Amino acid sequence: MANRKIVTNVRESLGEFAPAFVDYSENVLFGDLWRREQLSLRDRSMITISALVMGGMTEQLPYHLRLALENGLQLEEIVEAITHLAYYVGWPRASSALEVAKDVIGKNK
Repeated sequence: MANRKIVTNVRESLGEFAPAFVDYSENVLFGDLWRREQLSLRDRSMITISALVMGGMTEQLPYHLRLALENGLQLEEIVEAITHLAYYVGWPRASSALEVAKDVIGKNK
């Protein structure tokens, strides 16, 4: 699983508009940082989801929620993590994140 290519749509959505951003995303972020051996892909997904919830960045959550499932997290673990975060990052942020999770992955389980 650790050697599996992480597929993004950044090239299709921003390729000609921001080629350096695409390069950094594909080669540095997902090609290097996500491949470091000190953390598993599963752990990296949990950390990333937590950071996105904390920052209220729900527009990035759908992609990372799907990736988290591919990386071995279970829906119940994601919901529990977001519920736990509510007390640390704020109820509205957690509520918004849970709505996204429900829309993106909740109806598939």
